[in-house]
Amino acid sequence: MRDMTQSYPVDTSVKPDVKAFFDPATNTISYVVKDPNSQSCAIVDSVMDIDYAAGRITYDNADEIIAYVEEQGLKVEWLIETHVHADHLSAAPYIQSKVGGKIGIGENIVVVQDVFGKVFNEGTEFQRDGSQFDRLFKDGDTYQIGGLTVFAMHTPGHTPACMTHVVGDAAFVGDTLFMPDGGSARADFPGGDAGVLYDSIQKVLSLPDEMRLFMCHDYGPNGRDIEWETSVAAEKEHNIHVGGGKTKEDFVKFRTERDAQLDMPKLIIPSLQVNMRAGQMPPKDEQGDVFFKVPVNKL
Repeated sequence: MRDMTQSYPVDTSVKPDVKAFFDPATNTISYVVKDPNSQSCAIVDSVMDIDYAAGRITYDNADEIIAYVEEQGLKVEWLIETHVHADHLSAAPYIQSKVGGKIGIGENIVVVQDVFGKVFNEGTEFQRDGSQFDRLFKDGDTYQIGGLTVFAMHTPGHTPACMTHVVGDAAFVGDTLFMPDGGSARADFPGGDAGVLYDSIQKVLSLPDEMRLFMCHDYGPNGRDIEWETSVAAEKEHNIHVGGGKTKEDFVKFRTERDAQLDMPKLIIPSLQVNMRAGQMPPKDEQGDVFFKVPVNKL
């Protein structure tokens, strides 16, 4: 496979500590990624709980992560969003208010904000410049978790703003890839592209074979237990959508046909409105109440 990652500072001799938290309501895995030589950590893809039918927000998932951070005496440096999620709400601002850290996402958040700012008919008060986030990552940007150097790799296709974050021998791929028996994520959201997604997957799979890959979602296909960790080697050999030498043409045809059959994620409407604001709720009305908009025939 052609090496598409030679310009990135790959170092698989460094092995961060990774603690996973699974949310069964949205099949999301959040992570606390710790520098083994200090108390510094980052939190990746946190989840805020919502009972959509009742319009009720709670924080059980986030509180579990906060409790872990406090019990372990960790210092939160970063709250990383691999992309603007369409199937769960980010808890980054809530966690930030409790334990600190800077919220970061890929720089193409501005594309997502522009598209969905129009879908949800947001007024001029909704900033479309990514300023709700503390850091917008460009392809190849690096940042520190204590003594660990992390680099961000632009891996669009599922959304324009998708980034894979690589620290030592661990890569957090967001929705670019699923476990080998889960294949890949859909590419039919606004700004998504199956061909671009294939290229991004190949970029991830050109990392060293021993690189640990951590998923954002797992659905336990065929009734197996939930899993979230695999390797580049396992994905290259066994991934049902891209493994074993499947061509780009094959992938695009399959992905396009498959996506046409998929329902919209149950939480896409509240998720996008919150996540394009870096996890903040829509602004309150004159009475101090918060509402989600439901655009009709727009998604």
